[in-house]
Amino acid sequence: MSASDTLAAASSPDPDAPVAPPRLRVAPSPTGDPHVGTAYMAMFDLAYARKHGGQFVLRIEDTDRARFVEGSEQQVYDTLAWLGLSHDEGPDVGGPYAPYRQSERLDTYQPYVDKLLAEGKAYYCWCSAERLKEMREKQQALKQPTGYDRLCYGKTEEERAALPGFSDKPVVRMLIPDDVELEWDDLIMGRTSAPRPDDQVILKADGFPTYHLAVVVDDHEMAITHVVRGQEWISSTPKHLLLYKWLEVPAPRFAHMPLLRDEKRAKISKRKNPAARLTWFQEQGYLPEALLNFLALQGYPPIVEADGTEREVFTFEEFTQRFEWAKVNKAGAVFNLDKLNWLNGHYIRELDAGDLASRLIPFLHAEGLVGSHPTLPELGRLKLVAEQVQTRITTLQDAVPLVRPFYVADDELEIADDARATLKDGAAEVLDAAIAALEPIDGGIGNPDGTGVEWLAPRIEAALREAIIDGLGIKPRLAFGPLRVAIAGQKISTPLFESMEILGKHSTMTRLRALRDQL
Repeated sequence: MSASDTLAAASSPDPDAPVAPPRLRVAPSPTGDPHVGTAYMAMFDLAYARKHGGQFVLRIEDTDRARFVEGSEQQVYDTLAWLGLSHDEGPDVGGPYAPYRQSERLDTYQPYVDKLLAEGKAYYCWCSAERLKEMREKQQALKQPTGYDRLCYGKTEEERAALPGFSDKPVVRMLIPDDVELEWDDLIMGRTSAPRPDDQVILKADGFPTYHLAVVVDDHEMAITHVVRGQEWISSTPKHLLLYKWLEVPAPRFAHMPLLRDEKRAKISKRKNPAARLTWFQEQGYLPEALLNFLALQGYPPIVEADGTEREVFTFEEFTQRFEWAKVNKAGAVFNLDKLNWLNGHYIRELDAGDLASRLIPFLHAEGLVGSHPTLPELGRLKLVAEQVQTRITTLQDAVPLVRPFYVADDELEIADDARATLKDGAAEVLDAAIAALEPIDGGIGNPDGTGVEWLAPRIEAALREAIIDGLGIKPRLAFGPLRVAIAGQKISTPLFESMEILGKHSTMTRLRALRDQL
């Protein structure tokens, strides 16, 4: 099937049941850390493509060379792979419509520009940047609509050169007709309209196409059937539909997604909000499945169970199975990190302890606590520690201070100032009682038949309760504070008795004695 046939087949009356397998794409620009919106659009693209047996394409739109950032493209691959949003075609995997990087497709665009120029639907503009700036300032001062005033239209280069504000490196502009169509049927917004566009530049002076031409040409050449993008692009849709019409190729269906908005209802921006960076979520230790769940809820309702209750926790597979454009919320939701934190905590608690331990390794390695490839004994200890921190953390990064005491040498454990401040006058007496109570307990693994004394949390707890609560008469909520400070060096820690078991008798006793000596 040709690209035109694929597009025509996909424009069936029921957009959620296309005649032909749909083709959708995400097309980020490598201008810095990937925006979280890239993942947001990609997951809706992928859900629809997978539900209907289609393809998901990754295209890199790198024609804005002034804003190009080295390494940004690789970040796109890495973050989408981290989220599990795998593409079927792209610069890194190839495909039948390669190349998928716009800077490698420059020869593709020129024939389309030549066609528009030859048919009088586009024209050269020699206006300098200074002249355009002055024009816009004058329009704004007079409270007129801003837009190109067509000074160059109908003139030869020589005629235009005789006028002020001339540049010998022209751009090419569309010639927007008076009867341009301003309405279309949007998969999400319904019947939608946009203001009349001005004569948009489609080819820059450096020979690179602008977004408006390149996106139309590439979507046609790559047989894209559905274009999913943010509502900020609604104003550009008439230009794009006009280009499809002029180039005599079928237009894809458009689905304009609700924007990701901050607490002030403004579009979430990388300049103002670190959470707009997709890499930020990795750095903070959010789980990819939690982030996908959260992003889905930004534009899609929860699952309604058979009894009518709503379920906000769902997998990407469940999201895909029930996906329909008609259910997308036109208004969207506020980007509420409290909701993401709640979701992430839920997903962390659902992990197997071994899985959680594996996910913690990069964060612990970054702090120098473990190697990048821990040994089996190290992994065994980390699994035990992971079980202790699992209910106490919201993100993987939260685990670092809780895990640290298990991986520092006993003589390098630092007592935090706020933890030391909690030590009262009776701390020395408590430590003395604890040391005396724990000393007789066998620090080995116990007898094979399970009898005898063992260095295990229940035995440790029983001995300490008898010595401190019963023996010293100290209230339970105050009894073990000095021991926590000695073992973890901080106010907030993992469960005391389980921590002692994991550390072992030698480290436990060494730390208790070290703090006692400091008092």
